[in-house]
Amino acid sequence: MVDPHVHLRDWNQKDKETLVHGLSVAYACGIDEVFDMPNTDPPLVSRDALLDRLSDAQAAIKDLGKEISYHVWAGLQADHDQIVQMAYAVMELFPLVVGLKLFAGNSTGGMGIIKEKDQRMVFATLAEVGYEGVLAVHCEKEALLDMARFNPQDLSSQSIARPAQAEIDSVSDMLRLAAETGFRGTLHICHISTAKALSLVAEAKEKGMHVTCGATTHHALLTSCDASSLSYARMNPPLRSAEDRNEIFEGLLDGRIDWIESDHAPHTLKDKQRGAAGIPGFSGTLLLLKALWEHGCSRKRLMDLTGRNVYAAFGLDAEDVDFTLPDRKKLSLWSMEAAKAYPYDGFISLRSDYNPI
Repeated sequence: MVDPHVHLRDWNQKDKETLVHGLSVAYACGIDEVFDMPNTDPPLVSRDALLDRLSDAQAAIKDLGKEISYHVWAGLQADHDQIVQMAYAVMELFPLVVGLKLFAGNSTGGMGIIKEKDQRMVFATLAEVGYEGVLAVHCEKEALLDMARFNPQDLSSQSIARPAQAEIDSVSDMLRLAAETGFRGTLHICHISTAKALSLVAEAKEKGMHVTCGATTHHALLTSCDASSLSYARMNPPLRSAEDRNEIFEGLLDGRIDWIESDHAPHTLKDKQRGAAGIPGFSGTLLLLKALWEHGCSRKRLMDLTGRNVYAAFGLDAEDVDFTLPDRKKLSLWSMEAAKAYPYDGFISLRSDYNPI
C-alpha cells in the first residue's frame, strides 16, 4: 500500500517521532511506500535539504531491515528562484522527489504562501519552466481563518476558527489560477474535507483538467461533534459536519476521490495538551479500509485508493508492483496494534457501530 501524505518528523523534531519509528509503524500496517511532506524542521525547501532527508531515510530503512520505499515532497516558498530550483529538483530527482507542495494557508511549520499574487506566481513560474509533475496544495484561505474563535477547551471550535468556506474558496482559487496561468502539471488537493470542494474538483475533472484529490480517515469517519469528545482531535483542516463527512465517505466509494492519504502527523503528548494540530494516521487508514469494505467497496476500488491511482497520477511504473490488501480481520487487528505506538491516537475511540451512510 502507498501513503502519499505523511509527516515523519525527525531532525529537530525527534521528540515527536524519528524516521525509524514512523517507517516501522507504517510497515507494520502494511504500508510499504510513503511520500513525506516538506514541513519538517528544518524544512525541505532546497536541493541540499532534499538530499539530506533522502540520505537519512535510506539509513533508517537500512536500520529497519524492511523493504519500504521512501519519497519526499519539495516545499515551495514565495520566491521565484526558489520555485524554479524546486521544480528542477523534482525533474532531476524524480521519483525520489515526487512533486511540489504549496501551503495556501498556514499550518504546522508556518510555510504558508497566503497572498493570491504569490500563489499566482507559483503557478506562473511552474508553467514558465515547463513543470508537468504534481503540485499538491493544502487548501485553506488564510483571510477566512479566525483563530481567535478557537477555544482550547472545546476542540469542535477548530471547525469554526477554520471554517469550511476557507477550504472551498481556496480550492476554487487554485483551480482558477492553474487554468489562468497555463499550468501543465497535475493539481492535487490534499485532505479534502468538504462536499462543496469535492464538487468543484469533480467539475474541473469533467472539463478535462488534470486534478486529483485525497481524503483522510478522520475526514471520512469523524465529524466536528466527535472533536468535543475525543481528547486530541485537532488537525488542519479540522473535522467537518456530518453532511460533509458523509460526502467524503461516498466520494471514496464512488471514485470522486482518487486516494486515501493518512496525513500522519504525530506530536508528543505534551504538544497535544498544548493544542498542537495533527494526529497519527497509519492505524486510521486501516480502520477506513475496513469501513469501506463493510460498505460494499470492491477490492479493485480499494486497491485503486491505496496505490494504483497514486501510481497513475505520478506516472510511476506499476508493472512489477503487487497492489495487495490484508483481509478485514487483519485490518482491524493491525490498526489496534499500530495505535499502541503513540501516547494518544484519536482512532482508538471510534465507535464500533459507526455507519456514515
